[in-house]
Amino acid sequence: MSGAKFDQSASDTSVIAALKRANRWKLLEIVFWALAAAAWFLLPDQHLILTEIVGFAVLALSIDLILGYAGMVTLGQSAMYGVGAYASGLFSIHVTGEPLTGLLIGALAGAAVALPTSFLLLRGADLTRLMVTLGVAAVLFEIANQASWLTGGADGLQGITIEPLFGTFEFDIYGHTAYAYSLAVLFVLFLLARTIVASPFGYSLRAIRDNPLRASAVGIPVKARLVAIYTLSGAYAGIAGALFTQTQQFISLDALSFQKSADGLMVLVIGGTGYLYGGLIGALVYELIQDAISSLTPQYWQFWLGILLVAFVLIGRDRPRQLVNMLSTRLAGAFHSNPSSRPSKGKAS
Repeated sequence: MSGAKFDQSASDTSVIAALKRANRWKLLEIVFWALAAAAWFLLPDQHLILTEIVGFAVLALSIDLILGYAGMVTLGQSAMYGVGAYASGLFSIHVTGEPLTGLLIGALAGAAVALPTSFLLLRGADLTRLMVTLGVAAVLFEIANQASWLTGGADGLQGITIEPLFGTFEFDIYGHTAYAYSLAVLFVLFLLARTIVASPFGYSLRAIRDNPLRASAVGIPVKARLVAIYTLSGAYAGIAGALFTQTQQFISLDALSFQKSADGLMVLVIGGTGYLYGGLIGALVYELIQDAISSLTPQYWQFWLGILLVAFVLIGRDRPRQLVNMLSTRLAGAFHSNPSSRPSKGKAS
């Protein structure tokens, strides 16, 4: 009996150790965030586009949580994004423009839409889920369009004023404060998502994604897990919408359109799913390509962007993740194999 208890405790210890190893920071991750922070100093004239990239990254991160880790396909992430954007904007107009409180309102609004919607998604397969999420976004779009007295309708919600961050840092037209603020929010959300996907909860989501019947057979509460992650994803999307409202101080019906969901999916096509950095890298590549092509060919930039996206799909959406993993492994191997990085051993006399 004592031997069985010893084996169980040893197994638990090995599992905890494996989870800690999975959650350990790699060199390329540190470099990635260091470069993102350094961009505030090195690229002061590009803060506006960098802020847009960060906002897209938060939206892509919300989609990756449900698509990449839980295997739930969606075409309606714009529903939570748009509701969070409008909720934050209305809150700033009628209550207070304090940015952090507005973020919280956006998160709660996005979660409030995602929670009841998640129960509808549990009743169907992939095609049904696509139609349900698309339908929810379309309904909310039309409600916002008709309720022009509240949302501004086709003219958009105007008169949004955001107070200085912490009462000190003004949101200027150059995006200096907006970029630093958005990047800090993205980093906090990324840390939370990183912790979740490397936890037992995150591994249970992978099991559900790979084989829901087997996951249910081993005791994983499949429906409860899917409801939880979809609600969390909705909160992330709501925060992304609130970030857009606060940094632009304007919101229109485009936030609830199908195009917004499609943009988020295209970002993940570029960066890859099931890998948190996929959404971040995809947002960076997508925005830079879009900006470069639109400046070269203003009339046909969507055509060339579509060609590049097809090329990304043909190459394989997991290639960026494989490249990052290969570079990380080689850098770690080079560091450990470098004789100067190891203490020298004395020779025996």
